[in-house]
Amino acid sequence: MKPVRKAVFPVAGMGTRFLPATKAIPKEMFPVVDRPLIQYAVDEAIEAGIEQMIFVTGRGKSAIEDHFDIAFELETTMSARGKSLDVLASTRLGPGRCAYVRQQEPLGLGHAIWCARDLIGDEPFAVFLPDEFMHGSPGCMKQMVDAYSKEGGNMVSVLEVPREKVFAYGVIAPGAANGNLTEIKGLVEKPKVEDAPSNLIVSGRYILQPEVMQVLDKQETGAGGEIQLTDAMAQMIGNQPFHAVTFDGARYDCGSKVGYIEANLALALERPDMADDVREIAKSLLGQ
Repeated sequence: MKPVRKAVFPVAGMGTRFLPATKAIPKEMFPVVDRPLIQYAVDEAIEAGIEQMIFVTGRGKSAIEDHFDIAFELETTMSARGKSLDVLASTRLGPGRCAYVRQQEPLGLGHAIWCARDLIGDEPFAVFLPDEFMHGSPGCMKQMVDAYSKEGGNMVSVLEVPREKVFAYGVIAPGAANGNLTEIKGLVEKPKVEDAPSNLIVSGRYILQPEVMQVLDKQETGAGGEIQLTDAMAQMIGNQPFHAVTFDGARYDCGSKVGYIEANLALALERPDMADDVREIAKSLLGQ
């Protein structure tokens, strides 16, 4: 059983739900309090032992690459003014730890993962959807890697949602459960509520074996006219072990405006340097 050393971050999306803000700024660079979404995802990967970050980008996403590079002018100016550079430490990943590949057409999540096939090779790999902000300690991927070290195979993170909301997600057909680990018997992408096999949704974190690339190579379009990763994984069930890890933590859908505001508010209320002020602001606004 090979360790999970690489992670794929599909960040080529156009972020149309946040226009006009995303016309010039990638949605993955939107801050939650004072760190961009992509930084939280990368930090989660590092905590889980991931060594190489593979970003599947598109046009207009150069800010992501700049973020994880050395900012010579900024750092020189800060040093000259006696300011600590510690705040930038997590943004400098070092030589060889980042790789970038373009998804030239918006053909779906499955296609974005397939674009990284040459960088993945024959190794298992993790997938992070930065829009899905998973907040907990230990992080979601660390919980998954711990489970993977015992079970191997393929892993997805899942969360329980009200049944009337399953139509917007990938949904698992569950088998035997043991603690936070559930066997996956099937996967359906964005089912009708009445057809959903459960209310356990796939929540933006995956550990996949490299054979998924062979399936994606021949995958036809599915829901939304896109190449769906869920459809490719569904074809592999029965041939390889598949398990779901129920994440012990909070999940914020930062692909939606309401979820993004919720994430900012929740994390601000955890910060000792601002929690009291933010709480008073919220009370004042609610009082109006």
